[in-house]
Amino acid sequence: MTESQAEFSPQDEDFMRQAMALAAKAEEQGEVPVGAVLVKDGEIIAQGWNRSIGNHDATAHAEIQVLRQAGEKLENYRLLDTTLYVTLEPCPMCAGALLHSRVKRIVYGAPDLKAGAAGTVLNIFDSPAAYHYATIEKGLLEDECRQQLQAFFKRRRKEIKALKDEQKRDQTVEK
Repeated sequence: MTESQAEFSPQDEDFMRQAMALAAKAEEQGEVPVGAVLVKDGEIIAQGWNRSIGNHDATAHAEIQVLRQAGEKLENYRLLDTTLYVTLEPCPMCAGALLHSRVKRIVYGAPDLKAGAAGTVLNIFDSPAAYHYATIEKGLLEDECRQQLQAFFKRRRKEIKALKDEQKRDQTVEK
């Protein structure tokens, strides 16, 4: 694995902005706002966003959606010479799948301080068990990606608090 704080191109930023738009789709569907696009030869070949809640599927993360779509499109699970742009650092499950699918370059926006597996909490790509090497580039539009996630969780906490307050009021009225 090669990890770098790379200089990003305008094209890199465009692809990440597309991933952020997909993250917004996830949020519209009540999902954690994470989006991803997979690029080969300068073209998006797959895109996805978190769908775990709606699909009742713990594996339906944005990265997994992308890998499934790209595998079908290329008729190969090996996604050689591709770049993944994802708004949040991959978790261990997604990092393992990216490793197995041989994505060449992984570019993420915000680090995942709880479950990041591309260098923040642990690094699957740097493991002695890794049989493939990927270039990891972090921090592309990091502030914007982080703000997108933080706004979602802030709103979600507020909604949960309002629901609990309403339930307390209902219980008081019943007594």
